[in-house]
Amino acid sequence: MNEGKVKLAQDKESPKHLPPDESALSNSILELIIEGAGCASCVGKIEKALMEVVGVKQATMNFALRTVTVNGSAETDKLIKAVESIGYNAKSTSGLGDEQLLDEKEQVELQYYQRLIRQMWIALGLGIPLMLYSIAGGPMTVETIFERGVWLTVGLVCVAIMYFSGKHFYVGAWKSFVNHSANMDTLIALGTGTAWLYSMVVVFFPMVLPEMARHVYFEATAMIIGLINLGLALEVKARGRTSEAIKRLIGLQAKTARVVRDNKDIDIAIEQVLLKDILRVRPGEKIPVDGIVTQGHSSIDESMLTGEPMPVEKGIGDEVVTGTLNKSGSILFKATRIGKDTALAQIIKMVKRAQNSKPPIGRLADVIAAYFVPVIMIIAIVSALAWLNFGPEPAIAFAVISATTVLIIACPCALGLATPMSVMVGIGKAAEAGVLIRNGEALQTVSKITAMILDKTGTITEGAPKVTDFIIVDNHYTENNILTSVASLERGSEHPLAQAIVESAIERGLELDNVSDFYAITGQGVSATIDDQHLLFGNQKLMLKNGITLGGFVEQAQALADEAKTPMYFAIDNKLVAIIAVSDPIKEDSISAIKRLKNNGIRVVMITGDNSATAQAVAKKVGITEVFAEVLPEDKSRKVAELQAQHEIVGMTGDGINDAPALALANVGFAIGTGTDVAIESADITLMRGSLHGLADAIAISKATLRNIKQNLFGAFIYNVAGVPFAAGVLYPFFGILLNPVIAGAAMAFSSLTVVSNANRLRFFKAKDH
Repeated sequence: MNEGKVKLAQDKESPKHLPPDESALSNSILELIIEGAGCASCVGKIEKALMEVVGVKQATMNFALRTVTVNGSAETDKLIKAVESIGYNAKSTSGLGDEQLLDEKEQVELQYYQRLIRQMWIALGLGIPLMLYSIAGGPMTVETIFERGVWLTVGLVCVAIMYFSGKHFYVGAWKSFVNHSANMDTLIALGTGTAWLYSMVVVFFPMVLPEMARHVYFEATAMIIGLINLGLALEVKARGRTSEAIKRLIGLQAKTARVVRDNKDIDIAIEQVLLKDILRVRPGEKIPVDGIVTQGHSSIDESMLTGEPMPVEKGIGDEVVTGTLNKSGSILFKATRIGKDTALAQIIKMVKRAQNSKPPIGRLADVIAAYFVPVIMIIAIVSALAWLNFGPEPAIAFAVISATTVLIIACPCALGLATPMSVMVGIGKAAEAGVLIRNGEALQTVSKITAMILDKTGTITEGAPKVTDFIIVDNHYTENNILTSVASLERGSEHPLAQAIVESAIERGLELDNVSDFYAITGQGVSATIDDQHLLFGNQKLMLKNGITLGGFVEQAQALADEAKTPMYFAIDNKLVAIIAVSDPIKEDSISAIKRLKNNGIRVVMITGDNSATAQAVAKKVGITEVFAEVLPEDKSRKVAELQAQHEIVGMTGDGINDAPALALANVGFAIGTGTDVAIESADITLMRGSLHGLADAIAISKATLRNIKQNLFGAFIYNVAGVPFAAGVLYPFFGILLNPVIAGAAMAFSSLTVVSNANRLRFFKAKDH
């Protein structure tokens, strides 16, 4: 009985458990919006530049959002200068609320989209007519003075298009060159620049080239720039949908609140609400801030936060949470959390941070991208040299085409989007189901879980036990006498079993006594003195330790335990007086949820500090065969380690407070929470509703997200790798086929759209409920 009291007291005195890399940084997280990042290879450079700033402990860029999250103590100005020093632009998001930030990002994205569309049409305005002219059989060669004049005009128009529609590629390439690096812009600039430059050489000096090589490729330059801009525009449009989860969460926040001041109802902006204000909420209105009901009764729809469809009854003393919907009845409540301290604000913060995080598989893509561009440039040069030395005439023309096509088709746009797009959608999808995933690493690890440890009280069971049985040994005492003394002993404890006893005494209207000489015996129970009588209350170990004779009552206690009830012995002056049994009902859906876990091939283990008989009875009802009972709080982590030593990937599910050491040691820690406590960060994943179905949902979403990431990475990487040999001309000796640079540009542009569209498929994912 006492273990909960001692542990909870310790937790109140010390901060909630946070992983080491975040606990020290939780108050110094900055987000920067990055401008000019073109591909995955930019990610590593930006992160590296920021990591070199004194005070920065971690920098993680989300290429899909073009944002970077920085943990540490560095000044914002220094961070921005570091980004600018390597050729990119950055601006801080500090001072902006979630809604303002989202609005600003959407406005920036809209302007960027409109600019790309405008640039696309300008480029295709020249490229499409030239392409159609070429397809219709029009000569693309320079033979006469007239043709030189015509193509010179086209070349000048083309260079104007390169400036108006492709300036960002060339500026980005130059900045990368100055900083001794290369990125997607480098490949595009080299490819289109080579095609245009070769064409201008043909126009000005046709006589120095073989007759067959006097072919211009202005249409390739214009079409590639147009198509790449089209691909980027479609990508911007598609990736906007990945932020819908955040938009919905932000949309839950009320804009105004009705406060009661000087006995008058006043409507004010949500920012003006103060702590301890009394607020009125009528039917159909949103709860504007977190608080405790002081008057009235209503049913509250919390599905938008917890995923739980049934409304929850709320009365005086119950907590209400920001963003939930008052279905019926008018209530008054006192504000207990406002602004960024509300549960909804914390959830939004957690989801945003998780969406910006990077799973290990994503870091692999960044490493590949960092080496990919330089390797492709080398391949393009080798390809051109091979055509010049071993290719048929016109060798120089073939060399230019192959080098240009290699450079264009290998742009790693899709590679950079593969992971962050899926993570954003997957984290958002989980949030909609009431599952808050803290970071990308947890998202990836969940899919690998092979063993799941479940705490009993409050996890498998309701966590709201009731006193069910009294066995009176000494007839000098009544139930009320016994309950008064036992409740007096336990009224300071927050353990669910102790609370059940105290609530039972309150329901009977009993007045509790003052106790002295109180002493807690970890894992056994408590002792104290009331009116010069020495009282003991706890398990069988406590009784035997104090030499108390239990006689045949052990069998009666065992019978209660076999019914999934927890029997506790009560002794006065070293003489057994009574046995009190408390039962904690099993949650309605625990059996089906545990079955889902087992059907997924997961080894399910129950762990509890309760006695073995009760634990076995509960386990039998829910279908668990492996049980650790009578485990002290400090020993729970040892059980986690034992399973890990058996090469299991362990998930630990508990309340996030008493089980903190075990949650920390497990590969993935799950906290059962109602969403009203900002300490939801005590675990890797928080289940906003009490149902264990959240575990199976989290695992299903994780597997779907990882599968989606792998599909994206495979598609993006294989596309680039497989496309390069064809672009270099590997088919020409066998079939006489040489890939056109325009086709390469179209394929590269639409590869990003394919990745984004595939990631958005996750939005329609639904976990199976069996």
